[in-house]
Amino acid sequence: MNFRIKATIVSAALTASAGVAWADCGIESGSVRILSNDFVALHAVADWAGKCASDTVEVTRNQTEEHKNIQVPALTTNPASYTVAVVATNSIVPLLNDGLIRPLDEYVEKWGDQLLDSQKIVVDGKIMAIAFMANAQHLYYRKDILEENGIDVPATYEELLAAADKLKSAGVMDAPLASNFKPGWNVAAEFVNTYLATGDNFFEPGSAKLAIQNENGLAVLENMKKMLDYMSADWATFDSNSTRPIWEAGENALAIGWGSRTSEMIAEDSPAPEIAKATAFAAAPTFNGNSIPAAALWWDGFTIAKNISDEDAEASFRAMMNGLSQDMLAENADAAVWLIDGYEPAPSATGVIANLQGGARPYPMLPYMGLLHTALGDNLAEFLQGKESAEQALADVNAAYTTAATEAGYLN
Repeated sequence: MNFRIKATIVSAALTASAGVAWADCGIESGSVRILSNDFVALHAVADWAGKCASDTVEVTRNQTEEHKNIQVPALTTNPASYTVAVVATNSIVPLLNDGLIRPLDEYVEKWGDQLLDSQKIVVDGKIMAIAFMANAQHLYYRKDILEENGIDVPATYEELLAAADKLKSAGVMDAPLASNFKPGWNVAAEFVNTYLATGDNFFEPGSAKLAIQNENGLAVLENMKKMLDYMSADWATFDSNSTRPIWEAGENALAIGWGSRTSEMIAEDSPAPEIAKATAFAAAPTFNGNSIPAAALWWDGFTIAKNISDEDAEASFRAMMNGLSQDMLAENADAAVWLIDGYEPAPSATGVIANLQGGARPYPMLPYMGLLHTALGDNLAEFLQGKESAEQALADVNAAYTTAATEAGYLN
């Protein structure tokens, strides 16, 4: 597959221009059934899509962290269980591989005047998704605690670990650092983030053959192991939902978290208002002497299911256009780094914008990258628990990936 994003995320995220407010939906009939992840920005989009509901238009949604596991079987049925699948850089790939989503060129031509070129995700010459936000993991930090202890905002992983060591050694916090290390998708994302910062590639050029059994791969694992010295003993339970209450309880001063969660962390109605006021964001740390932020750049967007009626497809596209309207943007400007015309970066976008400006690399949009992500998620915990060496962990990842990629036809 030939993936092409028609313009850079950077330009869309940093460009502010006037837009025209969206009028009423104008949908006569149809069923709109949305499947997505579960966080504030996606709630805002779904809320505004839901405003298109009427006596003849049904709009429902399922917003769950299990969306990636649901989407393929749900869109495989005929008719599909959902008409809209909200996807990210990696989660669109299985839908493309299985032919479960439809081209959007016709709908864009009729009802997509509000879209920027940078929102149109083009695959083999056809628009297959509409991107509406940029996302990445980056540094969260407590301004007050760092200032009180004479610590500058860490810009490298070496500085991050030194800052965490200073806070722990001084008795300020037992576990000053947090990151999403839960075995499975989350710990794999941490490896991917840091490996991207080495500047190296995951696969041999022009091939699906894995290429992470090297000094960079070992260095990434050792860095992850060092982070555990400053994290909670419960690190294996850490994902975005579990780290937020720990931060709000004042147990951490440094964390690697998602840009899509930042508005929650600094919200005026936070259950810990003093901590919210003292929370700030910066680019992900660089790694191992390189200058690239250790974070994959992502886009989030929507696709329309193939196995549905044309009536439902049209209704779904038009409802999602309302979900991406100027009115939605005006009410939720700080909920994401929006790729919507007229967006002006809010304080919550600081970390993602800093990653963009620092030259962070995109998550590889390759058909077999998901197989590697799974192999990483299944085979790093034993190393982090001290049960095997870094070399053995990479060998296990390579074996698991090679088996899966061979079965899928990517390797001979």
